[in-house]
Amino acid sequence: MLESLLVNLILASNSPRRRQLLGLAGWNFVVSVADVDESQLKNESPADYVLRLAEKKARAVKADADQLVLASDTTVVDGLDILGKPQDDAEAIAMLTRLRGRTHQVYTGVALLRISDDSLLTDLCVTDVPMRAYSDEEIRAYVATGDPLDKAGAYAIQHSEFRPVASMNGCYASVMGLPLCHVVRMVRKMGVQSNADVPANCQKLLEYDCPMYTSILK
Repeated sequence: MLESLLVNLILASNSPRRRQLLGLAGWNFVVSVADVDESQLKNESPADYVLRLAEKKARAVKADADQLVLASDTTVVDGLDILGKPQDDAEAIAMLTRLRGRTHQVYTGVALLRISDDSLLTDLCVTDVPMRAYSDEEIRAYVATGDPLDKAGAYAIQHSEFRPVASMNGCYASVMGLPLCHVVRMVRKMGVQSNADVPANCQKLLEYDCPMYTSILK
């Protein structure tokens, strides 16, 4: 196995949340992003959608032969509808009102591409997210911060003031955009280990007792 610090990894995302989470694994990595069309295809399921976009993002990045490219795509799903990033404050308010007091799903697709032989691994994490019954006033105050406008479903689970989620029993990191234990499992299959205690680091950062990591990393 390669040592963790020797992996030549590219993160194909500008998300500060994904950068923060990936940093918990102890690998050296750089960020490189290419624009891709994120339009949903006709009759495309949420799972197919996020997996397709994750692969598309990984393949769109310019990389050298000795590099691995990691890409991820996250979307909020309510019933049969994919809720993307709101276009304006009004749409953000409508999304948050729709999700209030109910459980929806967050789908995150992850792709890991080894450039040397074009080997591709993909993985999918689906998490139930029960939202609390926040008030109209809380919605308006949160939307006024501008935070919802670049978030799928118009919210960030980790927002310190709004705190939209009632409780969690799944992968918190995946709702933030990167299911870190899934990433560790994928990178291991590429012959790379992490010297860090990833589950401990993740739970400490998120202040969350994760019920998932042992089954994912076994």
